[in-house]
Amino acid sequence: MSLKNLDALFRPKSVAIVGASNRPMSIGAVVMHNLLKADFPGPIMPVNPKYRAVSGVLAYPNVSRLPVTPDLAVICTPPRTVPGFVEELGKRGAKAAVVMSTDLDTITDREGRTLQENMLAAAREYGVRILGPNCLGLIIPGNGLNASFAHTDVLPGRIAFVSQSDSLSQAVLDWASSRGIGFSHFVSLGDSSDIDFHGVIDYLGNDPFTKSILLYIEDIKNARPFMSAVRSSSRNKPILVIKGGREELGKESRISHAGMLTSHDDVYDAAFRRAGMLRVFEVHALFDAVETLARSQPIQGNRLAILANGRGPGVMATDALLGRGGTLATLSEDTIRGLDNVLGGKWSRSNPIQIPDHAVSETYAEALRHLVADDTIDAVLVMHVPSSFVSADDIAGAIVTVAGGQKSNVLTSWLGDQGVESARRILTLAGLPTYDTPDKAVRAFLDMDRYRRNQELLMETPDSAPAEFTPDAAAARAVIRKALEEGRATLSEPEAKEVLGAYGIPIVPTRIALDDEEAQLLAWDLGYPVALKAYSPDILHKSEVGGVALDLESPEEVEHAMGSIKGRLQKLKPDARLQGFTVQKMARRPGSYELYVGATTDPVFGPVILFGEGGTAVEVIRDRAVGLPPLNMTLAKELIQQTRIARMLQSHPEQPNGVDMDAVRLTLMQVSQLIIDIPEVMELDINPLIVDHEGVLVLDARLVVGQTKESGPQRLAIRPYPKELEERLELQDNRAVLLRPIRPEDEPAHVRFINSLTPEDIRLRFFGHVREFPHSQMARFTQIDYDREMAFIAKDKGGDGEDLETLGVVRAFFDPDNIRAEFAIVVRSDLKLRGLGSILMAKMISYCQSRGTKELVAQTLRENKGMRALGKKFGFKILPMDDDEEMIELKLELNGSGEETSQD
Repeated sequence: MSLKNLDALFRPKSVAIVGASNRPMSIGAVVMHNLLKADFPGPIMPVNPKYRAVSGVLAYPNVSRLPVTPDLAVICTPPRTVPGFVEELGKRGAKAAVVMSTDLDTITDREGRTLQENMLAAAREYGVRILGPNCLGLIIPGNGLNASFAHTDVLPGRIAFVSQSDSLSQAVLDWASSRGIGFSHFVSLGDSSDIDFHGVIDYLGNDPFTKSILLYIEDIKNARPFMSAVRSSSRNKPILVIKGGREELGKESRISHAGMLTSHDDVYDAAFRRAGMLRVFEVHALFDAVETLARSQPIQGNRLAILANGRGPGVMATDALLGRGGTLATLSEDTIRGLDNVLGGKWSRSNPIQIPDHAVSETYAEALRHLVADDTIDAVLVMHVPSSFVSADDIAGAIVTVAGGQKSNVLTSWLGDQGVESARRILTLAGLPTYDTPDKAVRAFLDMDRYRRNQELLMETPDSAPAEFTPDAAAARAVIRKALEEGRATLSEPEAKEVLGAYGIPIVPTRIALDDEEAQLLAWDLGYPVALKAYSPDILHKSEVGGVALDLESPEEVEHAMGSIKGRLQKLKPDARLQGFTVQKMARRPGSYELYVGATTDPVFGPVILFGEGGTAVEVIRDRAVGLPPLNMTLAKELIQQTRIARMLQSHPEQPNGVDMDAVRLTLMQVSQLIIDIPEVMELDINPLIVDHEGVLVLDARLVVGQTKESGPQRLAIRPYPKELEERLELQDNRAVLLRPIRPEDEPAHVRFINSLTPEDIRLRFFGHVREFPHSQMARFTQIDYDREMAFIAKDKGGDGEDLETLGVVRAFFDPDNIRAEFAIVVRSDLKLRGLGSILMAKMISYCQSRGTKELVAQTLRENKGMRALGKKFGFKILPMDDDEEMIELKLELNGSGEETSQD
């Protein structure tokens, strides 16, 4: 996540072109031409010993002869020369380079190292950041920088585009230029040997000239920093993405339902959704969506009203809406009465609202006023078909007048071509989204709704779990360790259930019988009726080969079932090793639903969790949703709601007492925790997991394990809650407190904590009087990314599951290079002078040392005596702020020894 020297790349004051050329159509010539044409305000210095001048600009024979040190170098020379030039530039003091040369990852030197490895070694030694190699280049129109071989001019704008594909980048530039769309940044990553998506996104997320970020992604190399960057930046501005290369990878190696059901593209989709991004599938849809988001108010739901001067366009829009899962708004009685006054009694009195073909602008305006005032409507789509009797421009003006005076979302679609161009221009200049077809307008509305839901998921306060569960991780590890020591990758069904049971997931007791006689004894012991299953390491799906017998009521039926299973296996799976049978008590749950819960390991994003409809046809039904751990109750609910079975569970006609959905959500959380705690879990199938009003029950389970050198948290694309940082301490008055990292579920208690502070403490902490913090701000306080920030809270010590009050908090924000952390601390106003501030400060100092942070700083008001005293106690330097006499800075150099913590 390093931002080191990215200012030199994105805001250079001087540029050197290594390999600049006068040879027509060469990359060096095109880059030089583009730099000069873009009117870059700083020195442009061509480097090439073959020329005295390039494009009329004095050239230099080598880097050492340059008159000034370039901030940025553009290298467009043969591959074998690149490592040497990077080294020369590093020695000269250059901090960034755009490398356009190709094939550096395939050409090797005499020692067998690739040219790319040599280039990166030289870059790391001198701190040179590399964009590329094999990239189109970099364009920043607002700075007059066109360090690329792009074929067309680029207009300035507020959209940043970042791409892994040169060919697509060229197409996007051509497409945008023809439509007058401009960019704040246009970045081609190429092979991303150094600078990757996460670094660019972090930079653009804080760039005041960028309002939206558009991405074209073919593959992600580093999932954790990518997810961290986009989850942070998407809180500030829209991030939209197109994913190329949607083929499914690696399924031949999967041996569970989870592995077979999950595509690589499903996982990317889940990651984009979890990060609050909006995914689209075509270039024009990318720009349509970003324009819609920029011109619209945030919507509250997916209920659309359609107003059109004709039946056909309204039907087209309705079909597009319902076909994509949208919702037609139901008009309120007040709206219907109001429209009666406007349209008379002959209209349909329902949505879509059809007005006469020749309706005048006043009719449009009055109808729209009633619709935007209706709280049951989230947005209105106004459509107009040209007519000889009315002016399309006048109607557009009337719509602008109504929509401009309301905090509402109005989308427009003027059908036609040249005859409505001026009307569309009126709508566009007024800031109203407009589209040439109903389908595009509806798709834009649904994109707004998907973006809303993704953003809500990003910042939604999680529900509390229905019950606290304390897993017996040691017991689960013992079962898995035994299997690995025996060289087995697959646990038996009883072993898999034992692991799940250790995590509090209800299971049906299952026993293994090694012969027929033992199977009958176990059936008698468990009590009839029982289920009998073939026990074989060579059979993945037992039901597909007749290896399952259910509802066995007697010893005779058990004996007959064993013979039948043996016969079917001999016929259908003759090579399978039948090692016995599993016997389990039949679970009688009439009217229950069969669900599927699974987990598998994606090669990029690590462990993922699946949910959907279960049963014998799980791979045929393919009703599944994919989510990234860690999960909480809210994320589990969102995962469930993506499936078709979710609608059945909500209606549950056969369950008058309802279905215990909290138990299903808790099971998903428990599976998530299992994956976090035990990295050896590679794949998991729970099928079926039955659910009714009594809760859930695992009937069958399969678990695939493997050796790994990574810890559970390291495997995840999103860092989970660091439970290992929890500790219990006592204040000076012997009051016991729990000290732990903050969690999203802490928001309600954190609101109460903030409200408990005196106005003076609020002023000292936030440098001003704050009346109320909105949910969005409280979400930022509690839903933190543990990779880039940390907040420790002190809570009253109590039993697990109690809603304990927050007593104090210390938080630190780490820069992407982990050099500097900026902290803030506040203690409940009635608990000062009891040692809590010192406890919190010592905890944060120790944590910063453990992660290798070099410097801990804070800015505070000079009058804040409490902070000054705390700083002196822990050895902070107290420094004046040059630009503000009322502020001071506390600064502590950390050496990683942990000595500072002893001062408490």
